[in-house]
Parts: sequence; structure tokens; C-alpha cells
Amino acid sequence: MPPPRGWPGPGGGEVANLDPPTMWRATTVQACGLWPFAAGSSAPMTGVPLGQHLYTGATVCGDPLSWFTRAHYISNPSLFMLGMPGLGKSTLVNRMLIGLAATGVVPLVLGDLKPDYADTVRALGGQVLSIGRGMGGINVLDPGAMGTAARRIGGEAGRVLASETHGRVLNMVAALITIVRDHPMEDHEQSVLSAALHHLRERTPPDQAPLLPDLVRVLAEGPDRVRAVTLDRGDETRYRNAVDPLHRSLLGILDGPLGDTFASGTSTRININAPAVCVDISRIGESDTQLTAAAMLAAWSDGLGTVAASHALADAGLTPRRWFFTVLDELWRPLRAASGIVDRIDALTRLNRSLGLGDAKITHTLKDAEALGTNADRVKARGFVERAGMVVCAGLPRQEMEELGQVVGLSRREIELVSSWSSPPGWAAYGDREEPPGRGRFLIKVGGRPGIPIKVAITDTERHLHDTNKRWQANEPTIDTMSALDLTKRSGTNGGRTA
Repeated sequence: MPPPRGWPGPGGGEVANLDPPTMWRATTVQACGLWPFAAGSSAPMTGVPLGQHLYTGATVCGDPLSWFTRAHYISNPSLFMLGMPGLGKSTLVNRMLIGLAATGVVPLVLGDLKPDYADTVRALGGQVLSIGRGMGGINVLDPGAMGTAARRIGGEAGRVLASETHGRVLNMVAALITIVRDHPMEDHEQSVLSAALHHLRERTPPDQAPLLPDLVRVLAEGPDRVRAVTLDRGDETRYRNAVDPLHRSLLGILDGPLGDTFASGTSTRININAPAVCVDISRIGESDTQLTAAAMLAAWSDGLGTVAASHALADAGLTPRRWFFTVLDELWRPLRAASGIVDRIDALTRLNRSLGLGDAKITHTLKDAEALGTNADRVKARGFVERAGMVVCAGLPRQEMEELGQVVGLSRREIELVSSWSSPPGWAAYGDREEPPGRGRFLIKVGGRPGIPIKVAITDTERHLHDTNKRWQANEPTIDTMSALDLTKRSGTNGGRTA
């Protein structure tokens, strides 16, 4: 028998180094002839394929819904992701979105701020809606899918769903008024608003949706049902004193900082049967915080109403059961827009199990929560991380990792690993495009378990659909070495030599 490296000496075939065997992964059905020589791995294999384990090379799979429903790794189908900009956070969530859509889960991006997900939703055959000044709006009085489902179901179940629709519309109008006023409504104003909405619904045909201008006219007319809750006792002055502040706020929604976005009918309703939905609000300027908050609240109200309608139809046996996956990217921006957003997201993270949906929230650091206006909002925002079933970390500074470790329980080694990913790339020559060391690297934490470090390599299709630097590529400078040297000589020292 020859030695392990081959026969030595003249005419032999000894090799200096032995290449390690190639590692392959397959199921026992596909590779049954190799059994029992295949080795197992501790990396989770349930869910969307995310990437490879940073140390073992094993494939790591996972997403909030699969780990909640099938693997039972987590008790809450939610994900919270933190990391510095440009390290691939939204790219990883985009991969989850694509993988879950392939299993029948409906992705909902209810407020795409950049947009990062519109192209992916279009590629999946989904629906993309645009909201912005002069390009699309939402009628917050439109019951939408919930109203249609209530009429289709009928009976007691339909009546209950219609009542829930009224409450959702009331809360949405109250949220818009809160944004315009920058403080909540009075309790008696909510009673007046509820009575006006009931009156408006009774006199509007079932196949039509009233508009905010119609609500303003109801307050101006003062029907008996509305007057009864104002305690005007037949005195016109008492009635006007009671409804005028509400009247002015509604006029402020129509003609004030929110423009005409909510003055007319919904440009396009959310299709309850769409395989994916994206509400694109990227045309709204970053400084237009009031309209951003209002558009986000309206999109979430309409989207979650669609989820409720889908489940009601499934409960009645009229449609198959569907699960949903919501994505809220750049969490810091809607959180700072209005306190109503914090309450809305806080309620979602507590009720997503009963709502039949998973969620993914993406932001940069925990300090985004500390920048909120009130202490109550800051506490609620920090609770998003504490209640998340999965916490995924991209590159973060050491101080941020120390603070995060107090919430999710990070070891010293994990803190050092993720901190090293926040380093900038080296001083490469122009055009080499050296990536930051942390791009595509993530640490997945679930409870007190050791973190799973992964490396994500995206496909060309993903790179095309989810390019977050599109505006930097259209007019990319192309400076060759000679022109760069000439530029340096023109502005340099030492007799024209480069310094």
C-alpha cells in the first residue's frame, strides 16, 4: 500500500500537501448512498436560506415565521435588526421577504421610505402603491377590504366586522388630527367624531366610500345625532363651541400641511389577493415629517385592515388561510415623526401572534429610541428589542454593543466580533471597490442561546432588485490615473511633484 501522500522517490507520485475533501450538504433522500458517513450540524435548517455559518460553513436558515410556526425556536414571530448603514441589513430582510413569498406568505411593506422593496414586490407579481403630494392618496374613511369582507360574510360575523371597521376609521381620523394639532384629541371630540361617522355611513350607499370633505359638511350641518353628544340643548352657540375646534382640525388636514393627500378617494385599494404589497412613500421629502407620519399611519391602518379582512374571510370558510410578513425599515424615521406611530408599532409587536403575521423592524442603533420626544415613547421603543423573537446585529460600535448586551445577553466574544464588523474598509486604490469588513455579516441572537454568526452572499438577481445605491451609479465619475495625477500636480507642491 502506498503511503498517504503517495510513493516517494524518482518515478513516484508523492504530493507535498493534501487538499481537504469538499464538504457537501444534502438530505438523506438525495444522498442516501453516503449514509451514515454524512455529519450533522447544529446550524438551524428551518426557514429561508440566509447564508453560511461564519466558522463551520454550514448553511443557516431562518425567518421569524418559520422559527415560530414550524421550528418553535421563538415565542414571538418578530425580528429586530440593528447595524450601521451600508452593511446589508435591508438586503437580508429582502431575502427573507422573497423566501417567505415562495411559501405563500404575503409580504407587506407598509411604508417604503427609500424605496428598497418596490422592485422586489413587482418582481414577485405583487402590488405597489404610491403615496405623495400630487401622485396618490388614501381615503381614511374608506372601509376598504374590511368593509367588503363584512358585506360578503353577512350575518352576525359581518356585523361585528363592520363595527370593527368603524373603530379603525375613527382611530385613523383621530390620529390625523393628533398629527395636525401635535397633541391628542379631547374625549368629547372623539364622541362627536364617532357620531358624525355613524351618520355619514348611514346616508352613504354601501358600495361607496365617504370622503373627509363629507365629514366636514356633516359637522357644518349639525344633524340631531351629532348634536345629541355635544349637549347643545338646542342652543346653536353651544353646538358651534363644541364642534368648531374639531371642524378647524379637519380643515387643517384638507388644506394644511398634509395637502390634498387625504382629501379625495383612495387612488388604488390594496388587493386582498395580491401575493405581496408595497406602499411606496419615498416621494415624500425627509423634512416633511407630518405627511410622513400621516402616510405611515394610513398605510398601516389600511394594510392591517386587509389582514383582518383576510382572516375574517378565512374564519367564515370563504377563502384559504394566509399568513403575512410586515417590514418596517428605517424605523428611526417614523418613530420621530409622531408619537402615534410608536403606539401603533407597540400594539403590533404585542398582538402579532393573534393577528397572524410576523414582522421585521430595522434601524441603526438603540440610540434611535433615545431621540424620541417623551420618556413614555422611549420606553416603548426600547421594548421592541426586548420582545423580539430574533435579534440580528450587523456591525455596531463597541459602546452600542455593550448597551445592547444588557438587553439581549451578549457574551464578550460576541461583542468583540460584531464590533470588528463596524470598521471601515482599507485605503484601497481607486476603483478596487473594497467592501467594509462587516458587509454581509450578521449575528443572530435568540434568547440566551449563543449567537449564530453568518455570512450572506447575494445573487445577481437580488443585487439587481435591491440596489440601495442607484442614485450613485448613474453619473459615476471615471477618473483614470493620468488625469488624477495631472489634477494633483495642478494643486500640489514641491515643484509640481505629488506630496
